[in-house]
Amino acid sequence: MAIQWFPGHMHKARKEIKEIMPKIDVIIEVLDARIPYSSENPLIKPLRGDKPCIKLLNKSDLADPLVTQQWIDYFQAEHNIRALAVSQEQPALIKQTLQLCRQFYPDRKLSIKPVRVLILGIPNVGKSSVINTLSGRIIAKVGNEPAVTKRQQKINLDNGIELLDTPGFLWPKIHNPNSGYRLAITGAIKSTAMDYDDVALYAANYFLSAYPDLLMQRYKLKELPSSDMDVLESIGRKRGCLQAGGTVNINKASELLINEFRTKLLGNISLETPEMVETEITAMNEDS
Repeated sequence: MAIQWFPGHMHKARKEIKEIMPKIDVIIEVLDARIPYSSENPLIKPLRGDKPCIKLLNKSDLADPLVTQQWIDYFQAEHNIRALAVSQEQPALIKQTLQLCRQFYPDRKLSIKPVRVLILGIPNVGKSSVINTLSGRIIAKVGNEPAVTKRQQKINLDNGIELLDTPGFLWPKIHNPNSGYRLAITGAIKSTAMDYDDVALYAANYFLSAYPDLLMQRYKLKELPSSDMDVLESIGRKRGCLQAGGTVNINKASELLINEFRTKLLGNISLETPEMVETEITAMNEDS
């Protein structure tokens, strides 16, 4: 799925982040626990250099816990990176992030020189909710549609942490087509910019291979569908997504499948594993 999403204000945001990076002590990157690789901005790593980084795998209550642990181990194998699975259901876990930030500078007198933390995250990963939880008050607007912080803001947390939130920025082009689909499935891409049928077929094919039992249970299927289209046809018939002539309205069945995934009605599902991603990266490198 080809997606290009690099408007001018995002280019400006990237420039601003590059300029303030020398003054930053720790970076918090908020990721979607269901797609930790696909929701990770590849432009951050070269800007970060060797600075400490905390990967927050947000929405972990929606993801497969076994796969989430794989991702935590995967990230923490890298130098100067800590990873933590969090969700809005457990605000105390999110607040542990502040302790991790301070642990990177154990000898610093924080009353004199606070730890300066830059928080980043692509649209719809829950960055605003994380900021509100860390600050203990409503600072950032929270919503279901992907949005972008319009201006840079500094938040003093009164506990030795100075939090800097900047306008979100994305990367010019998604080179891994699988990531494009995964971002669309989770809602990181506006519904007006995606083809529900195309995205749902990708999702159905993945659910069929990775989580067939959840698919069978949710839609009360007597036998496992044989293909991605068969999945949508089966769902459409079960849920009455029919049109003239008794045929299935694939678009309605597609929207239903995607929305039920997003709201956890299908169960705890992760859309990628470290092993899958490594295989995809290798294949892309061979093709380039």
